[in-house]
Amino acid sequence: MMKYKADAVTMQVIRYALEAVADDMGYNLMRMGRTTIVKEIMDINCGVLAADGGILAQAHLCPLMIFSLPETAANMIRQVEKFNDGDIIISNDPYLGGQHLLDVQLFSPVIIEDKPIAFVANIAHQLDMGGAVPGGVAGGLTEIYQEGLRIPFVKLYQKGEEDPQIFSFISNNIRIPEKTMEDIRAQAATTMIGVERIKALVLKYGQDVFLKCTSMLNQYSEKKVRAFIESVPDGDYTGIDYLDDDGIVDTPVKIQLNVHIRGDEMAVDFDGSSPQTKGNVNCPWSCTKGGVFYTMVGIVDPYMALNSGTFAPIKVSSKKGLVTNPNLPAGVTARSQTMTKIVEAMLRAMSGVVPDRIVAGSHGQACTNNFSGIHPETNKRFSYIEIQGGGGGARPDKDGPDGQDLHLGRFMNTPVEAAEIEYPVMIERYEFIKDSGGAGKYRGGVSTRRDIRFLTDVTWARYSDRQKFKPLGIFGGKDGSTSSLILNPGTSEEQKCKSKGVDQIKAGDLLSICLPGSGGYGPPEERQLQAVQADVIAGKISVQSALEDYKVVLDENLNIDKTATDFLRSKKEALHEA
Repeated sequence: MMKYKADAVTMQVIRYALEAVADDMGYNLMRMGRTTIVKEIMDINCGVLAADGGILAQAHLCPLMIFSLPETAANMIRQVEKFNDGDIIISNDPYLGGQHLLDVQLFSPVIIEDKPIAFVANIAHQLDMGGAVPGGVAGGLTEIYQEGLRIPFVKLYQKGEEDPQIFSFISNNIRIPEKTMEDIRAQAATTMIGVERIKALVLKYGQDVFLKCTSMLNQYSEKKVRAFIESVPDGDYTGIDYLDDDGIVDTPVKIQLNVHIRGDEMAVDFDGSSPQTKGNVNCPWSCTKGGVFYTMVGIVDPYMALNSGTFAPIKVSSKKGLVTNPNLPAGVTARSQTMTKIVEAMLRAMSGVVPDRIVAGSHGQACTNNFSGIHPETNKRFSYIEIQGGGGGARPDKDGPDGQDLHLGRFMNTPVEAAEIEYPVMIERYEFIKDSGGAGKYRGGVSTRRDIRFLTDVTWARYSDRQKFKPLGIFGGKDGSTSSLILNPGTSEEQKCKSKGVDQIKAGDLLSICLPGSGGYGPPEERQLQAVQADVIAGKISVQSALEDYKVVLDENLNIDKTATDFLRSKKEALHEA
């Protein structure tokens, strides 16, 4: 048997082996999934954790979820007396480190010599976890007890065997157990695969080398982040963004993020943010930290090894009772609206410090809809979750991505064919929205419109945002567009709907979901003429926007009138100098 040693090469081999285990868990979960939220949207993530619950590696899937796993694992280790080979612990409690109640987390210990050497874990958005509203994604609820079944740390599997009482207890409290429980079993199966893969890795390299190399990985990541923070000028920087409302009280919710850089350490606090809200946009503590950590990984190096060492130089704090650190029993289902504003505020705070490493304001919200009812062909209950993408923020050297999911989610869309095959709906329109991206030297990403015709009566629960506050442009770039939810557009029954809440939709009704575009980066008049022309030809901007925003004149054949364009741009420059 070959003898390995804990050096830089072996450390990197083990790093990528851990990431491969997490990735394989995730894609196996996607393949086994029964619901479109798992198998199409991929609202999931998987990770490998250290014996103390810290992150060793995560799958390259939904970033916002991974930060819950170490927070939850630390609480689990304190509360579970003994871990056995084959145990799988379940929890979904936001006040124990989770996200919202629909995001179910499973943990399984990797037992070597009768004690955990690591844990494998995953998290998946389940179709339904009970509560007041089918599908569970309703904004406007007032406490967590309305939001669904709240599961403490219990062993779903004991020594490899299902606990039928736990399965029965969950099944009896949810609306579509035949799909939800199978997705949970798929989660369990992937943890079993992960445990065997980690055991094989430890057996190959030896326990001592494995532990030394994972410790070295943490130190490697911490050193990289500290070096970056030290390269940034010491100072205090603030970013602010707003939610439209909390789903109940029609006043904005303020997110203020304050960054304090001293040497090779960063402290982040939320002093100045709104108190926790009556509506359920409150952000659990793990989610608040996740918004900060996600942004810093993107700023420092999105390809770096992500583990507990990555976050050691970053201290995040928030006073209890703020929207960023609520007290029980505050509702949290729509917490992604607040998480995305944390990212936006963090980018705004860092924009003056590292302008070449940040992006303009994105659509900055999670447009999550659930349509539930009785399928007219099967006479069975269905629950259809729809998550849609908007404009991604313009970057320092290129346009913003078009039709992209929110920063923290990075979800896939539900293909039109998949939705129509499985649910009683018809997708009548799915397209980019012209002129939705903010003008700039680099244009903001354009957003999407999706029109859904319903073939049966449904209950529509949703949460989204950005109907009032536009995604901000930066360094002279213009703001992006706002969002809208319109029922039966262009008819006598047209109705503009609130971003958060629960309503009934009748068979035959059409719902038009329009997402926000994103902000531009840099002055629009600095954009290359050919790029403006290409956007008009592609239908991303109008001829009018080319003229008014970019000072580019196009003739009837969409060719650039160079003389008129040069005149307009020189006139703009002269006015600016004056």
